[in-house]
Amino acid sequence: MMTGFVGGTALAMRQVSMGKKTLGNLLTFISHWGSIKGSVKQITGSYQSISSTLVNAERLLQLLLTEPSVIDSESSKELVVDTGEIRFENVSFAHDPQNLITKKLDLLAEAGKTIAIVGESGAGKSTIVNLLLRLYDISKGSITIDGWDIHDFTLSSLRKAIGHVPQKPILFNRSIRENVRYGRLNASDKEVEHACKAAAIHKSIMDLKQGYDTTVGEGGVRLSGGQRQRLAIARVLLKDPKIVVLDEATSAVDTLTEAEIQKAVSDLSSGRTVFIIAHRLSTIVKADTIFVVHEGKIAEWGTHEDLLAKQGRYAKFWAQQTSSLER
Repeated sequence: MMTGFVGGTALAMRQVSMGKKTLGNLLTFISHWGSIKGSVKQITGSYQSISSTLVNAERLLQLLLTEPSVIDSESSKELVVDTGEIRFENVSFAHDPQNLITKKLDLLAEAGKTIAIVGESGAGKSTIVNLLLRLYDISKGSITIDGWDIHDFTLSSLRKAIGHVPQKPILFNRSIRENVRYGRLNASDKEVEHACKAAAIHKSIMDLKQGYDTTVGEGGVRLSGGQRQRLAIARVLLKDPKIVVLDEATSAVDTLTEAEIQKAVSDLSSGRTVFIIAHRLSTIVKADTIFVVHEGKIAEWGTHEDLLAKQGRYAKFWAQQTSSLER
């Protein structure tokens, strides 16, 4: 582009010097060149934008055309949870048959009890939750709720029966009220506020200028990490399921926020079967049973006190975390 401008200007100046063109012609050329340059840049930018959009559209189309590997069977029925007992029996799972993530795993969550799952990063903790939600299907074994295999139920009814608070809550660029109400779309404003009070987030909401009408931004960017977690807990409280899964809900918050979330979790756990995937062991010392996962298997289990007495992996994790806090 610049080479053309320099060449064109040199030619025009030569013609002016020879008397074939006027100085006004030269100035007109330079003025029009600026307009042409801007138009060409705009066209080039539009082309790049269109190319990028087409690539993204192609990826989206490929995603939409992909057949899901986890689907309902023709005989699938609606899940209605009775007591909420969950049992994993001899469960193995792998994306690659040569590399098992869980290996002949056995686990029992008694109805109305809180169990915690701990272990090193990559041990298979979150995979256990994903298998319960049927985000993946197991390779071998069985997972049952109240004695019924989860494959017997529709995916929608299974996931509706389980309240899930992920490590990174999904929040939409809507109001706080609408985000919480996503847990139960026909909930009244009073029910939304009651859930937020139980989740220890109501006061923080009322401190905002627009209160429950505050738009949270995409992904909840206008809220702190602790506020996002408590909104996710409020959403689950509003949903009122008999089974709750908390996936490292306090892994990225400060100690004060952790205490507030713990209070909300305690209220949420009452009368429900609760799975807690824990990073901070201080958050699960009161769990009824703690399962320690190592290389896809249950290495040990028991109460907090039982596991400390065993002087195994859990005791080692506990010593590491408490010593780091004391420094």
